[in-house]
Amino acid sequence: MTYAQRWDAVMMRNYGTPPIALDRGAGVRVWDTDGREYLDFVGGIAVSSLGHAHPAVVAAVRAQVGRIAHTSNLAMHEPGIRLAERLVALAGAPARVFFANSGAEAVECALKIARLHGRRDGRTEIVACHGSFHGRTLGALSVTGNPAKRDPFEPLPGPVRFAEFGDLDALRAVTGPRTAAVIVEPALGEGGVVPAPDGWLAGVRALCDRAGALLVVDEVQSGIGRTGHWFASQSAGVRPDVLTLAKGLGGGLPIGACLGFGAAGELFAPGDHGSTFGGNPVSCAAANAVLETIAEQDLLSAVRVQGERLASGVAALGSSLVTGVRGAGLWLGVALAGPHAGAVEGAARERGLLVNAVRPDTLRLAPPLVVSSLEVDLALTALGAALDSVAASVAA
Repeated sequence: MTYAQRWDAVMMRNYGTPPIALDRGAGVRVWDTDGREYLDFVGGIAVSSLGHAHPAVVAAVRAQVGRIAHTSNLAMHEPGIRLAERLVALAGAPARVFFANSGAEAVECALKIARLHGRRDGRTEIVACHGSFHGRTLGALSVTGNPAKRDPFEPLPGPVRFAEFGDLDALRAVTGPRTAAVIVEPALGEGGVVPAPDGWLAGVRALCDRAGALLVVDEVQSGIGRTGHWFASQSAGVRPDVLTLAKGLGGGLPIGACLGFGAAGELFAPGDHGSTFGGNPVSCAAANAVLETIAEQDLLSAVRVQGERLASGVAALGSSLVTGVRGAGLWLGVALAGPHAGAVEGAARERGLLVNAVRPDTLRLAPPLVVSSLEVDLALTALGAALDSVAASVAA
């Protein structure tokens, strides 16, 4: 039986059948089970910060799993404390940290903090944005502004009110004395890597301050260097009350984090929240290796340089299918003149390049932060050929 046949025989159908089966990876390259090599410009959906099989992550995981792999939340351990200390230091403000296993779980933690904040004066509403994505659990889904993902699972926790992303007046119209928190992404990730307008996030911060609501910034995709800053909200000069992280934090291992700043970090009492696997010592060891490597190799600067090379290179391809490139650092959306993203993704894969059709008219590029100039140029060559192939098919 083929891998696809074995998958179809036992897996639930929530993903469909993936087009490839990957066997191994090294750096920015991966190999499928047939031995074919690809440049990985998906990065496990912005997860593989240091690429695949990075020596620092491998060494940290091996050492930790050989000491102790699991403690539960009934014991402390050095990797978790050290990681929390590092995240608070990077945030540059007093905060408390909760470790989870995923981005959705980090958002769930943030929503529970919002509930406790709102209980003080009867605030029950959460405000979120149309086009947003915060996760697949019922709580995270309740603040996800995508009807196709939400509707099959109604009724969802609430009440939640939605406003247009990037429209401060629209957000102001649904934020008031019953608002416990406003949750936003610095840029819509699953919505197509759509950055907020300049000044919008700062405006949301001021709006929350006036309304007495918590500002929750979801940086599950944008955090940990993806945009060329530790956190995208830092580049906007905004400090949230609650910050959610995951994806790139573990460099491939499952971990999420929720940071509560100031009073928001003091709301939980013992027993209010927990996770058996959250803050697993092995995942924390991997995350510490990720943060150390990004700092030691100055990868934030490299992300900005290679991100500009990639964005300008896509624009320079001159494809009739490309209408624009948006995003920051190594988190880019390539806007297409029609619903051709799936076809381009397939054509790129045939040419040894993995990209992601995040929307019918948008390709998402999120290569590892360690990508080189040569690898960017090779990817641009493959992407250009894929675009030309699809454009010719469209014109025929």
